[in-house]
Amino acid sequence: MAQQATAGNTAAARPERIALKILAAIGIAHFFNDLIQSLIPAIYPLLKIDFQLSFTQIGLITLTFQMSASLLQPLVGLYTDRHPQPYSLPWGMGCTLIGLIALAFAPNYGLLLVAVALVGVGSAIFHPEASRVARMASAGRYGLAQSIFQVGGNGGASAGPLIAALIVIPYGISSLAGFSLVAFLAMVILWRIGGWYASKQQQGRRLKAAAPAGVAGNRSSAIWPVTVLLVLMFSKFFYTSSLNSYYTFYLIHKFQVSMQAAQIHLFVYLFGLAAGTMLGGPIGDRVGRKRVIWWSIFGAAPFALALPYASLFWTGPLTFIIGLLMASAFPGIVVYAQELFPGKVGMISGLFFGLAFGLAGIGAALLGRLADMYGIDTVYQMCAWLPLLGLAAVLLPDLKRDAAEE
Repeated sequence: MAQQATAGNTAAARPERIALKILAAIGIAHFFNDLIQSLIPAIYPLLKIDFQLSFTQIGLITLTFQMSASLLQPLVGLYTDRHPQPYSLPWGMGCTLIGLIALAFAPNYGLLLVAVALVGVGSAIFHPEASRVARMASAGRYGLAQSIFQVGGNGGASAGPLIAALIVIPYGISSLAGFSLVAFLAMVILWRIGGWYASKQQQGRRLKAAAPAGVAGNRSSAIWPVTVLLVLMFSKFFYTSSLNSYYTFYLIHKFQVSMQAAQIHLFVYLFGLAAGTMLGGPIGDRVGRKRVIWWSIFGAAPFALALPYASLFWTGPLTFIIGLLMASAFPGIVVYAQELFPGKVGMISGLFFGLAFGLAGIGAALLGRLADMYGIDTVYQMCAWLPLLGLAAVLLPDLKRDAAEE
């Protein structure tokens, strides 16, 4: 019996290895998921022409998609914290597949909204459990795991405009139906991931990852840092929604570039987002999440302020740098929030991914209205000041330091 106990203790003490294959697989699935989603804003110029839409109606498409995703995500996460659902991942992707096909053949504006809402629901089901899988596979390197997971999504988002420029714009909106094969492949990958997730449950592994002590132990003391995080989320996602939804229109209006050239510029910006996401998590693991969050958002302010006055030559590099800096904050924000509320990985992931979608959707709708009223140039001049709110990150407590003091 003593030998068995010693063997058990030795196994428990053995450091867990990071599950890179699972992280790579969930990153690829996230790539496919966000590739499909990014096709929606990428085809806005086509939708505007085909359905004779105003900027306000374009903003409402974004709002419908983002709100259907954002409102459900915290609820999905809360439920799966209590009742994990390994195989909900492929079913969520199935909902995205149906929405994609509906979008390809929607005959009117009303059904366009229904189609993008279905894609949003698929996203709401996908993100909380996928973020949990990334944390389970991290072996304690939470920032790195979150970056790998999120860089897959940002990589897919950056590829969307390029694919739209090469395929969808030349062949029309109905060509979106061909991407149902991408959604089906993602379902196959997610089914395999679900099997790994289920095996972890059968082995009796703890599914709720431990978080540092300190602020995390006192829910009332978490109110202030959560408030600061909300301010930072507002700054980041209201600003990035101006680029995600209206950057192509801005380029076409200000510089008279072609639709395809505008999509390539959008790809450059979104590639910067993907690169920033990959860097933000590992750097946060090393130097602390607070520092990364602060410098990522506030550090983008000079470039954002210069953007409305830049020539076409400098617009591309500026938006790449803005995307690089802004995106590096989000892995740190998500992991920081998870550490504030240990044992609530699904709910917190769903809440913050949902906030990201919701704020981006509300921002797109409001900015679309402003663009109709005052012009697209004015929108970018106003939004340029938003990254200055990143200075609020200095008010965040240092969780590692607080934990060490206890």
